[in-house]
Amino acid sequence: QVQLVESGGGLVQAGSSLRLSCAASGNIFSINTMAWYRQAPGKQREVVATSTSGGSTDYADSVKGRFTISRDNAENTVWLQMNSLKPEDTAVYYCNADIRTSIVSTRNYWGKGTLVTVSS
Repeated sequence: QVQLVESGGGLVQAGSSLRLSCAASGNIFSINTMAWYRQAPGKQREVVATSTSGGSTDYADSVKGRFTISRDNAENTVWLQMNSLKPEDTAVYYCNADIRTSIVSTRNYWGKGTLVTVSS
């Protein structure tokens, strides 16, 4: 069984920083893409940042220059450093990963989410 567990959310003021963590555990052979998504109240879930196992990263236009995704492949962990937070960044942030549990089996997994609230 594979689990993704996020941590690091909270209530902060605009202009502040937060660092989210997501640790994958369980029967993991390897991890391909890891990503952060977010879902604001009344809105659809959207991708925030992605990180491939080869080291490539990509960001939503709304967070470019403010957020940084990083990962430790040996620890099966991904982080999201969020700087210069804005009220519009308020959302539940979800970790997502494509995890290979055997040579022939890859599945997509979601964490349960961590709430980030940015006050103005």
